[in-house]
Amino acid sequence: MELVAGSYEQVLFGFTVHPDRKANGDPEKWTSVADFTHHAHTASLSAVAVNNRFVVTGSKDETIHIYDMKKKTEHGALVHHNGTITCLKFYGSRHLISGAEDGLICVWDTKKWECLKSIRAHKGHVTFLSIHPSGKLALSVGTDKTLRTWNLVEGRSAFIKNIKQSAHIVEWSPSGEKYVVVILNKIDVYQLHTAAVSGTITNEKRVSSIAFLSDSVLAVAGDEEVVRCFDCESLACLCEFKAHENRVKDMFSFEIPDHHVLVTASSDGFIKMWKLKHDKSVPPSLLCAVSTQARLTCLGVWIDRAANTKAGLCPPAEPSPVSEEEQTRTSQKEPGDVGQEGAASKPKSQKRALAGGSAKPATGSSPGPEKRKTGEMLEKKRKKKKI
Repeated sequence: MELVAGSYEQVLFGFTVHPDRKANGDPEKWTSVADFTHHAHTASLSAVAVNNRFVVTGSKDETIHIYDMKKKTEHGALVHHNGTITCLKFYGSRHLISGAEDGLICVWDTKKWECLKSIRAHKGHVTFLSIHPSGKLALSVGTDKTLRTWNLVEGRSAFIKNIKQSAHIVEWSPSGEKYVVVILNKIDVYQLHTAAVSGTITNEKRVSSIAFLSDSVLAVAGDEEVVRCFDCESLACLCEFKAHENRVKDMFSFEIPDHHVLVTASSDGFIKMWKLKHDKSVPPSLLCAVSTQARLTCLGVWIDRAANTKAGLCPPAEPSPVSEEEQTRTSQKEPGDVGQEGAASKPKSQKRALAGGSAKPATGSSPGPEKRKTGEMLEKKRKKKKI
C-alpha cells in the first residue's frame, strides 16, 4: 500500500505503509517507509487519482502525468487541456476522466492513453466531478453555477440544474443512492430518486475535502485543523477530532478487515492514517503519520491488489466498468455539445524511473501558452533516465 501526495512545491511524494510486524499483530500500529520523491510538474500539483496500476497527477502547468506504480517509472504525459487541471477520476480499469479550468471534461482510454471524448462541460471552470459507482453516470460542478449530470455511455449531457452559487465539490455515496454538493461551508444532500435536497449540513469553515465513510456517514474537512463526521440522515455531527496543526487539504477513505481507514493530508506537511471505530461517534485512533516538509495539496492511496490479497487486506472496490457495447457507443460521435476527438497520437516508449529517498522540493514556472500544442498527444522520451 502506498500513500501518494502532491504539493505546492511541484513534488509528488510516495510512502509505503504496512502493519508493524514488530507490534505482534497490534492493528493500531503501522510503519511507513519513504519510497520516492519525484519532481513531477513545473507548477503546483492540483489533483491526483489512482487505480490498480497507475497514479495520475494534474497540475497548474495544464498537463496530466502518468506513473506506473508497479514498475516505478514515469509512463508519459497527456496534453489536451488549456487550464489548470482541477479533477481526475478513474472508473474501472479502462477509463480516466479529467476536468480543468478550460471548461472541458475529457474521457481517456487508459490502455492506449487516447482521448475518446472532449466535452464542453461548463461555461466557466470545471471545479469537481464524481463518477457514479456503476460507471455510467457522472456529476460535475463549475463556476457557471450549474450542477450537470453526464451520460458516460453516450458521452453527452443528461441533465442541468442551476444552483444559487458556484459549487466546488460534488460526490456520490458508495451505493450511488445519494450525492452531496458543497458550496462554501454548506453541504447539500441529494437523493438520487428525487434529485432534490433532503437536508443541508453546515460546517464551521469552508469545506476543503469530504469522504464517505459509509452510505450514511460523511467525513468533512474544512479550512481548519479539525475533521468532523456527519450523519447524512439526521445531519448531526457524530464526532470531531483535531487531525493536523494546519488546515486539512484532502482526504481518502478505504476499508481493511474489521475497520475503516481515513487518510488525511495537510498544509502542515503531514500525511496521517486514522483507524475509525464501528461507532462513528468515537474519535478515531492514529495508525501512523509521515512528514513531507512540503505544503500538500492532494492525496491518493495506491493499493497493490495482488500483494494485499496475500496479506489479507481488502482493496477498495472499483466502479463497474462499462460493457464493450457501451464502450463502442461511447466512441461514436454524438450531437450537441460533445466533440469526437480525432486520431490520437500513438504512445511512444518512455520509462523514466521515480527517484527514491528524499529530495528538496524544486521550483519552476508553467510553460507559456505559445509553447503548448492544442491537439492531444502523449509525450514520451525514448531513453531510460533516472531522476
